[in-house]
Amino acid sequence: HNIPVVETIAGRATMLQDNPLNAGPIGVTGSDSANHMANEADVVLAIGTRLQDFTTGSWTVFKNPEMKLVSINVAKFDAIKHMSYPVLGDAKTSMTKLSALLGDWRSGDEWSAKAKAEADEWKALVHRRTHPQEGDLLPGMSSYAEVIGKLNTSMEKGDTVLTAAGGLPAELSMNWQNYQIGKFDIDFGYSCMGYEIAGGWGAKIANPDNDVVVLVGDGSYLIQNSDIYSSVLTGHKMIVVVCDNGGFAVINKLQNNTGNESFNNLLEDCRRPDGELARVDFAKHAEAQGAISEKLTSVDEFDAAFARAKEADRTYVIVVDIDPVSPAAWSKCDCWWEVGLPEVTRNEETAKKVADWEEGRVTQRRGV
Repeated sequence: HNIPVVETIAGRATMLQDNPLNAGPIGVTGSDSANHMANEADVVLAIGTRLQDFTTGSWTVFKNPEMKLVSINVAKFDAIKHMSYPVLGDAKTSMTKLSALLGDWRSGDEWSAKAKAEADEWKALVHRRTHPQEGDLLPGMSSYAEVIGKLNTSMEKGDTVLTAAGGLPAELSMNWQNYQIGKFDIDFGYSCMGYEIAGGWGAKIANPDNDVVVLVGDGSYLIQNSDIYSSVLTGHKMIVVVCDNGGFAVINKLQNNTGNESFNNLLEDCRRPDGELARVDFAKHAEAQGAISEKLTSVDEFDAAFARAKEADRTYVIVVDIDPVSPAAWSKCDCWWEVGLPEVTRNEETAKKVADWEEGRVTQRRGV
């Protein structure tokens, strides 16, 4: 019916990236292309989505005050959100019936052409983010986006990419390029730290003939890593890419963005009784569990390391140092995320952030 489509985090890889009607991922962790389309839409058909905060950009991605929302969902709780026209039903069954009712109707070519033009701009931004220039990052370090860019071109048909928590879900949502359907798994309902490696093992059990590539941060790795041993023991090989940014860098960014000084999120900002900064050797740790592992000295080594991982006969762990202060994916999207701030503060910087937040709330209410 020539209707442009945008994808939520949970809905990524439902359409191929070269489909001219695929306008990109929506929301705080998405793309300007999808958000711009949502801004102008007069009818939005929400299929199987919870319309949560990241998806709707705290409801700032829908700026047309006349917009009508039709929500198809098996759960009444989600179907009735945001004063929608709720349709309780299975997504595929409901869409088939709706398509029959639409008959030969097609959306205008100008609207679909706008979707393609917007998506082309987003893809250009993805290329810039996944190919940083000299000076963009701290020396010897990479970015999440750069690693994802490597995987965009290195993974093979049938391979699954999987992540869950920290900065990686946002970065995958924004920068991943769908080249096959349904081989993309982000468990981001509750940002479940520790799902990654265990989930990767399960995904490999379900997909024994293809590789599962797990993206995990150093924080999530430390919370749950023992299924590396489980995968080696049972012969379910994974490729695990550990993105080590020296702490909880995403939370540190949120801490700074709300006007606070860095405290206890990055290792270098933690209180240590002896002043020593202990860093985990993730490559040695994975090797102790029976995996093959290597620590890269530069992201330029990634392609060769990934090729070795593909040829390996057991779980293979690649460790990459990530710049903890590189721009986050959400800083590039044209929408607003409502993050609560302190009602009382003596810190001038925090007070300024509170004022900016209040201004954002006023703007949101006016639909500007």
